[in-house]
This record gives sequence, C-alpha cells and structure tokens, in this order.
Amino acid sequence: MAVVLTVGVGAAAPAAGAEALRLLVLGDSLTAGYNLPQDKAFPVQLEEALGDAGHEVTVLNAGVSGDTTAGGRARLDWVLAEEPDAAIVALGGNDGLRGLDPAQTREHLTAIVRRLKSEEVQVMIAGMLAPPNLGRDYGEAFNTVFPEVAERTGVLFYPFFLEGVAADPALNQSDGIHPTAEGVSVMVENILPKVERLLEKADPCGCSSD
Repeated sequence: MAVVLTVGVGAAAPAAGAEALRLLVLGDSLTAGYNLPQDKAFPVQLEEALGDAGHEVTVLNAGVSGDTTAGGRARLDWVLAEEPDAAIVALGGNDGLRGLDPAQTREHLTAIVRRLKSEEVQVMIAGMLAPPNLGRDYGEAFNTVFPEVAERTGVLFYPFFLEGVAADPALNQSDGIHPTAEGVSVMVENILPKVERLLEKADPCGCSSD
C-alpha cells in the first residue's frame, strides 16, 4: 500500500509572517485513518486541534495500514524528504497483533528514533500495549519496549496511543481495533498536551504560535 502523506484538511492557515512547523505522524492504520473519511483521520484532527490552540503546524500523515516498526524503519528516507521539524512515532501495534519478537520491535523502534534525531527532528514515541490473548510473559516483554526506548534515546513518551479509546465499543469500529471518528477525537484530546510539549522542543522561541 502506498504511503499516505497529506496535509490536514480544514486547519487554519498560517498567520502572516509565521512559518508553520512540520509535524510528521509516522504510523500504521491508526494514523492512516482506516475506514474513515480523510478529514477525520488522526493527523487531520490533530492539525485542527493544534490550530484551535494557536499553533501554526502542518501535520503530515505518514501512516500505512498494516505497517510494523520494520516497515516504518524501511521508509524513513522517503518520509524524511518532507523535512519535518518534529515526529510522533506511533508504530508497534501490528508488531503486537502479529506476536513479533519484542526484541526486534525494540531494535527497529530504536533505529527509527535515532535516525530522526540525527536529522535534528524532535521525537515523541506513542506507546502501544500487547493484545491480552498473547499471554502475560509476551505482554510484559512487549509493553516495556516503548518506555525503555524513549528513556534510552531521551525523547518524549506518551504511554498509550489509544488511551481512553481501546476496548470501548462506542469509540471503535466493528472490528474492535480501529477507532471511529469520535474515537480519534478522544485520542487527539488526550495526546494534545504532550504534542504541545513536543512542539515547544521543536520551536523553543514559539515563532510558529500565535
């Protein structure tokens, strides 16, 4: 499947003289907007929320449905061509669903973060949790990957990308995995304060804020 790399629809235009920051969302179907109208995908709703909060930000949707941390690592050259200032790395959900070795997830996630940092991109990891059906041992090994990588690489960490949405039938599509448009809105509301911290690191002078 081709990478979806688009600018959010309906967000406020940058103010005169302001240069919009470029925020990359590197992820899978949860960011690509699986089975949702384009204007309801996570990156689009996030850009709109940031605009409402006074931030001039272009959010780039680099979500590929079905992607793993290995897939995200393999397409870094392509997404870095968009010259982002900051990035949310929201990969790993499919690693867990497929029961992939957490050690490999750790390796790929670490490589992604280090590559982004080498390009002077400020990074935040959005963590995932293993499906409960894979057992306690796998869950413990998988769930520790994300905070450990964030700590070792010195980047911001948001513990669970689907916080407030996972396991809530009212906020998920019929597959019980992908959020509805309303579920995405909850995700955006919950993660917004941490995204604002990420933008502060990318733009310490506040030059892209009203």
